[in-house]
Amino acid sequence: MDVADTTPENPQSDQRKPARRPARAIGVVKMPRNIFRYVLKTSGWHQLFLLLLTVGVFLLEVVPLELQRRIVNDLVKHRDYWLVIVLCAVYAGVVLVQGGTKLVLNVYRSWVGERATRDLRRRIHVLISSPSSASSGAEAEGVQASMIIAEVDPIGGFVGGSVSEPLLQGGILASVLAYMIHVDLWLAGTVLALFVPQLVFVPLMQGAMNRRTRARVQIVRQLGVSVVEAISGDEARDRTDNRRIDRVFELNMGIFRFKFTMNFLMNLSTQLQIIAALLVGGWLVYTDQLEIGGVVAVISGISRFTDPWGDLVNYFRAVNITQVEFRLMSDAVNQQAQADPPDKT
Repeated sequence: MDVADTTPENPQSDQRKPARRPARAIGVVKMPRNIFRYVLKTSGWHQLFLLLLTVGVFLLEVVPLELQRRIVNDLVKHRDYWLVIVLCAVYAGVVLVQGGTKLVLNVYRSWVGERATRDLRRRIHVLISSPSSASSGAEAEGVQASMIIAEVDPIGGFVGGSVSEPLLQGGILASVLAYMIHVDLWLAGTVLALFVPQLVFVPLMQGAMNRRTRARVQIVRQLGVSVVEAISGDEARDRTDNRRIDRVFELNMGIFRFKFTMNFLMNLSTQLQIIAALLVGGWLVYTDQLEIGGVVAVISGISRFTDPWGDLVNYFRAVNITQVEFRLMSDAVNQQAQADPPDKT
């Protein structure tokens, strides 16, 4: 930027001010420190439309289960085969409608997330471009580079699914469970009893991973600042950086151990649920208390538990990580907003 551009006496100064105000306006607006307040502020109405699409998706989730049950029962009872053809055609139509609705939901959600990412990048760009002391110095430059390159993408992606994602996955879980109860209460109760332990060990293990992830984010930022400030031959700094690198390694290995152990236990729980459904459901079919289609539908429902439950676990992990990163970003932008003097007209 030329010096003449910032000199009040320059006649071109007034002409160039309007071009800078939009960017400056983004920078001086304070950001909330809570990620969900930022979500409502930047995409409130879009989140409402996403909710409507989400409800449609998870309400359609149980229709294929019921159609599977009816198709199997009709085959076992040797009814007219044309009924099976009709049900399969309806099944295909439902799959197309549900898949199309989910496609629209995912694209729309991604668009909302990219809008948030663009907004955050603009705010950080203003922070970097400002000549004030709040944005200068090696530490500030290292943090700002980390924010604009790496940190805004996961935050923006979280904004897109912040409301619809837990509703979608929770709605699928609730609707599938309600359908299992509708098919047979005892069979559903057996499956649910074997699912309950996951409600205990998953939050505990996920909390341990969250703590390690937050510590890793802080250490990686310190390491980035150290790289920016690096002075050749500074042995004390090198030793500190090596300890930080070792600590990041230990934290990552701890996260991997918890993650894969949790996945093992979740998969084991799912397989035990299927075995129990075969045992209990088989007995109910053997004693003429349940049709074979009901067992098939319940086993299919168990498999539909796995993905939404895993997605919910990932969502709540993302909430913790994203809130930490967003608060650090918000503090940096708000500090810049206070340091920048208001534009004079």
